[in-house]
Amino acid sequence: MSSPAAVLDTASDPATTADRRRWTALAIVMTAAFMDLVDVTIVNIAIPSIEHDLGASFGAIQWITAGYALAFAAGLITGGRLGDIFGRKRLFLIGITGFTLASALCGFAVDAEMLVAARLLQGAMAAMMVPQVLAIIHVTFPAHERGKVFGMFGAIVGLGAVSGPLLGALLTQWNLFGLEWRPIFLINLPVGIAGVVLGRKFITESRAEKALRLDLVGVALVTTGLLMLIYPLTRGRELDWPLWGHLCMAGSPLVFAVFVAYEKWKTRRDGSPLVELSLFKVKSFAAGIAVQLTFGVVMGIFFLVWTLYMQIGLGWSPLRAGLTGVPFSIAVSLAAGMSVQKLVPRFGRKVLQAGALTMGAGLLLYIWEAGRYGTGIHSWQMIAPLVIMGLGMGLIVAPLTDAVLSDVPREHAGSASGLINTTAQMGNALGLGLVSVVFFGAIDEPLAPVAVGPAFADAFQSSLWWVVAVLAAIFVVMFALPARPKQHMEGAMESVPSEPRAEEEREPMLAY
Repeated sequence: MSSPAAVLDTASDPATTADRRRWTALAIVMTAAFMDLVDVTIVNIAIPSIEHDLGASFGAIQWITAGYALAFAAGLITGGRLGDIFGRKRLFLIGITGFTLASALCGFAVDAEMLVAARLLQGAMAAMMVPQVLAIIHVTFPAHERGKVFGMFGAIVGLGAVSGPLLGALLTQWNLFGLEWRPIFLINLPVGIAGVVLGRKFITESRAEKALRLDLVGVALVTTGLLMLIYPLTRGRELDWPLWGHLCMAGSPLVFAVFVAYEKWKTRRDGSPLVELSLFKVKSFAAGIAVQLTFGVVMGIFFLVWTLYMQIGLGWSPLRAGLTGVPFSIAVSLAAGMSVQKLVPRFGRKVLQAGALTMGAGLLLYIWEAGRYGTGIHSWQMIAPLVIMGLGMGLIVAPLTDAVLSDVPREHAGSASGLINTTAQMGNALGLGLVSVVFFGAIDEPLAPVAVGPAFADAFQSSLWWVVAVLAAIFVVMFALPARPKQHMEGAMESVPSEPRAEEEREPMLAY
């Protein structure tokens, strides 16, 4: 195995430029990233089928999605540091192997509890795999090729967002070999096995020369605080909101306060905290993290209640629900491309605020249509609100990271981008937990079969009002973002030293 310095030096070696193996390595890590992105979106469309087949409670349904996001969020920063210390190729192979095994456990789950546990494992393994993807690309390709490579990666991200729900709908609808929803997980097996075999051969090992130490206590505190908040939210309604649930939620802020105190101590002791607290002194970063967190809440709430509304409330098939969402995905992709290339350089922060207002307008139109047409609404009637929402979302998601990082010192860019990604996943997990309150809390059970549709339609509208309120808050917080965000990605791709610091090497992670 090559020494760390030798491995890092290959990124700028002319011989590497002529090495065709790097393109095979690129295909491998991009396929793994695509597999993870699809797995996040593919599950939602199959939720009603899983509920019916396993007899899963609504709380278990929330944990099938929120558990993945929570485990992913808790392990992202640690996964990146493990790659820096022990080798990115090694951690990538461990991650993709574990992700594949967890996918098999999901596919062969015999009950809801086993599926939830397997999803937690899957999220933890994704946290080992995902941070290595862009780091491997970063050290494998010379600076003059990175712009093209990261452009290709952006296309893969967009394709994953568009194809996930549709692929999930097709696999569930086809009911291959009578397996119903299970192929949405089992499809990862051949892809993962190929990734392991080819990755061992074609990916070059690399590690950081000055990697930070692990902060496992910090990870434990963050995870505990999140569990104390999210678990009672998902289970509270089913258990009639017991006292221990309220105590856990009330104690969650205290755990986060202990986490902050510990991180300050850790910074003084060895300079390697899980979270670089000094970043929050940067006004635009603190505001951007708030936007990321609340926008993650928006996404967590909307996509789950949308699926429940279409498939259980309206009685649509998975394929019809998946096809209904295609205009939304296309609109997101189109607006994302326009916002970064043309709009943000000219109008700056106003583009993100326009995105929040546009998305809110789409939600209001959706609320009006759902109320007007009730359970008789058609897919074509949803196109207008979904396209408007998609355009608004695209205006936010693409330029948001650059806006958040705009005033962050370059030496902390890696820590900041890792924190951005983690915060987004935490927000998603929190949003999924809140579904128990904003959606199921609006449904009076038990329901007669004839009352299911109207009840779910009303709960859907109620949930969207919550999402509109959160977007209004996001719009206000965006005033704290820089009026003209800097374009960090371009600069990071063009000027990277041959032996970058550990933090700088992880800068490309911001695409996640």
